[in-house]
Amino acid sequence: MPLQPVKIEKIGSELAVSWSDGRESFIPLERLRRGCPCASCCGEPDVMGNVDRPPETALGADGFNLVEWQIVGGYAIQPRWADGHRSGIYSYPYLISLALD
Repeated sequence: MPLQPVKIEKIGSELAVSWSDGRESFIPLERLRRGCPCASCCGEPDVMGNVDRPPETALGADGFNLVEWQIVGGYAIQPRWADGHRSGIYSYPYLISLALD
C-alpha cells in the first residue's frame, strides 16, 4: 500500500501530516514555501537539460501564510499561499524530505 496522508493540518507556523504508516511530519511553512518545486520557483529545464533558474524572489509575510491545500491524485498536495502562489505540487516523498531537513 503506497504511503498516504491520513490527516493534514496547519498548526501555527507548521504543516503537520499524519501518514498511513503511523509516522508524523512537521514542516515549517517557510521551508515548505521556499522548497516550492514549481518551474516559477525552481526553474525549468530546456531541451538540452540545462535549468534556467529564475531570479530569487523576495517573499513578504503573505508568502508564508498557507491558506489551503488540495490533494492531487493519490501522490501529492498543492498548497495555496496568501500571496496567490499555488503552482507547486509537492509529492508525498518530497514532503517527508522537507520535514527531515
